[in-house]
Parts: sequence; structure tokens; C-alpha cells
Amino acid sequence: MAEADRLTIAGGTPGRDLMENAGRAVADAIGRLPGRRVLVFAGPGNNGGDGFVAARHLAQRGYTVKVSLVGDRARLKGDAAWAAASWEGAVAPASPEDVAAQEIIIDAIFGAGLDRPIEGRPRLIIEAVNKANASVVSVDLPSGVNGTTGAVMGVAVDADHTVTFFRRKIGHVLLPGRLRCGAIHVADIGISESVLEKIRPNVFANGPERWGDVFPQPNPESHKYTRGHVVVVSGALPSTGAARLAARGALRAGAGLVTIASPVNAVPVHATANTAVMVRAVEGAQELESFLQDQRRNVVVMGPGGGIGEAMREQVLVALRSRASVVLDADALTSFEANPALLFDAINAKAAGSVVLTPHAGEFERLFNKIENGSKNSNKLEKARWASRHSAAVVVLKGADTVIADPRGVAVIAENAPPGLATAGSGDVLAGIIGGLLAQGMPAFEGAAAGVWLQGEAANRFGPGLIAEDLPETLPAVYRPLFAQLMAEEPIDRARGDS
Repeated sequence: MAEADRLTIAGGTPGRDLMENAGRAVADAIGRLPGRRVLVFAGPGNNGGDGFVAARHLAQRGYTVKVSLVGDRARLKGDAAWAAASWEGAVAPASPEDVAAQEIIIDAIFGAGLDRPIEGRPRLIIEAVNKANASVVSVDLPSGVNGTTGAVMGVAVDADHTVTFFRRKIGHVLLPGRLRCGAIHVADIGISESVLEKIRPNVFANGPERWGDVFPQPNPESHKYTRGHVVVVSGALPSTGAARLAARGALRAGAGLVTIASPVNAVPVHATANTAVMVRAVEGAQELESFLQDQRRNVVVMGPGGGIGEAMREQVLVALRSRASVVLDADALTSFEANPALLFDAINAKAAGSVVLTPHAGEFERLFNKIENGSKNSNKLEKARWASRHSAAVVVLKGADTVIADPRGVAVIAENAPPGLATAGSGDVLAGIIGGLLAQGMPAFEGAAAGVWLQGEAANRFGPGLIAEDLPETLPAVYRPLFAQLMAEEPIDRARGDS
């Protein structure tokens, strides 16, 4: 964002104009809220300058406005000093007691560039804001949220609304920062879209605009063999349910055929519980290798309920030597905890862009955090990016803010996952959905991103009481509006949604 500002100013737009537009946008947002008594907490940087401009506009519109400065006025420089000088009212040193009897509080203390813990008086003020009985509007980001990582730097404002500029920042989308923002309003302050061509952002919010142009759509000439064949490798008899969840996810995602490759003793259970999903007896790595020689079986999903240990490792290595794309989840990842290099070497030897890893936080730590110079101290986005580069696979680091990263450094962040997805088996279904999309020809990164989005939309549509079995059955209700959007005449704008 700093580079977007710099390029805009270098192109002839004064920084004061950007600050004026930003402050006016904040005032406009206040105009949609009830209440006429406004307190502005202004900090010592450009974020505080935006607050001074907002205060001026609100006073001109008849609001009762008080400005409290967090820090030393002598520290105000450049455009922020100009904005403070343009405010004709009083400026008092900020105090936690200022929040009393206020109806609206503007948080313009710290901006997106904050990278240190908040201590002292600013911390006391933020704590007072969070206890106040007032609507809180943050400028750019809630003070205390790191704009690059979404981390809370000791304490952060709990905003009801956040007014940001040009594009959202990563801190608006990653947790826990996202939870502090309230409703986010993106304002146009005069920065041209053309700056994106020079900045070339590589982090985006996940949605159809990122992968819709390669999403498989209904085709009258399609048949089950053109829509791909997913093989889900099942574990032993006590843990067959996870494989069935993955298989159902793959089938509902649109794969033409889905087969559960099952140990012999589990075949009767699978055969009884499945109808459209086929079941074949495939015992161990050698038989799996023979089974995958049929190149029509173009995707393998492994790990859900598969068991941890040498047998799983051997099967994974066999799958990675095949021509099929591979989705590895759960036990398929944990089985390499003691020797992750063995897995990564096998992925590196495979065709680029044909492997997806889908760990949750615990599985990620078991697989990646023992590696020297790894991602132990990184934020979630950088963890996923590092892991993707290191493993040569697309990495889906799951959670409420799932990050999907590919080895090129491009990443998307999901923001549509409801709390109800925290239920047993949902990860198994996700692995299957991704497998089903890859079977239909989606590239690994786009297929993984689409699968995560589809699962989130299905969970939102189903609502409370969700269990994993509900996810595949809700996908048709997600597909109907998605296909209508993708088949509309207006082309998808892939420039939107970047963070």
C-alpha cells in the first residue's frame, strides 16, 4: 500500500489529496451511523492525519467533535502536520477518560504499518475504547493489528467498522486481525488501478474471480470418462468412514467416476455403504501401483483414515510415482513426520503442480516445523508460502482463514468458512472435493482454492447443525448460482479481491 501511495504521488497526485479523500471517506462512513457526538483519537502518523481530516469534515456537517492526540504533536510530519493544522478546533492530550459520553469513536491511532507491541498510554486508550459504549470506526485498520500478518500487537481495537483505502490489506483477512475489523468499507481515494500493474500483488482473497476461468462447467459433450476418475485410498476396517466422506466429496464436485481402493477386509463395509462410488480391493503399495497404471484414474486422494506408518508411506510414494495428480491429507502427511525430506523429494521428482497437501495446523507442525530454517516463527501466510516452496506442492493450510499457496509464491486467503466447519470429517470432504476438481482438469492451485471456497459456501448454505456428511449434499445448491455467474456474458475480473 505504501508503494501504491508512492506511485500515485509520483504520478502527480499530491499526498494531501489522498489524505483529504481518506478523511472524507471516514466522515462519510460516520454519516451512516446514529449519533452526533464524535471523539477522534489521532495518532502521530498519517493515520492520525486522516483522523484530523475526518474531524474537520464532521464538524462542518454539524457534528460535535473532540480530537484527542495520542502522542506528541511535535512528531507530526508532512501531510499529517498539514492535516492537524487544517483542524481549527482544540486538540487535547489523549486520555482513557475521553471515551465517556461519546456516541462515536474514530480510531486513527496506528495504521497498517504497526510492527511493535503497543504499550503505555496508547494501550490504556485502546483498552478504554474497547470498553466504551460507543460505535467504533477504525481508520485503515484497527489500531494494534499488524497489516502484514493480521497479528494483534499486544492489544487491538475491536472496531464496529473499518474504513480502508484502495484495497484491503492482509491484516483485514488473516486471523485474528479480521475479527477486530467489524464491517470493512473500501474507499476510493484517487489511487489508480494501474498501479497494480507495477506492484503485481500476489496475495488475493479467495473467490471465483481467482479461478472461475478454469472451473469445469457443464458441457453437453461431456461424459463420465471426460470428467476424470478419482481414486480414494481407504484405510483398514475401523476407519473407513473418512474415505467414504472424501469419495462423496469428489463425486459431488463433479468427477465422472470415483473408486475407493480398499483393503480386502474393508470391502464389504464400503460396498454396503456406497452406491454411485465404486469399490475395489487394493491391498498395499504393490497392488496400488498396478491399479494406477490405468491412466484414466487421474487423481489419487490419500490420508483420510488411511493409517499412520510404513504402509501409508509406501502407498504415498507409489502414488507420487504415477501420472496421477495427488491430494495428501491427514495420515498421509503425518506418516512422514520422522522423514519429511522423503516426501518432498518424491514430490519434486513428480510433474510440477500436480500435488496438493491439505494439513491443519497440527499436521503442518508435524511435517514442517522440524526442518531447520523452517517456518516456526512466521505468520500463517508466510508459513504456507514457505512450505509450498520447500515441498514443491500446493499447500492448503486449513483453518477459519485457510491459506492456499503455490511454489511461485502466489497465495489466496479464504474468508467464507463458518465456525460450523469445525467438525469431524470436514477435512476429508475437502480433500475429496479438491480431488474431484483436479480430475476434471483444474490446475492444482486453482482446484485447491476452488475446493476451499466451495466447502465454505456449502457450510454457510447449510447453516447450524452441520456435519461432514451434509457438505457434499449441499454442493448442488452452491453450484447453481456459481454456474450462473460463470456463464454470464460479463467476463470475470481477476484484478479484484487482492489484499
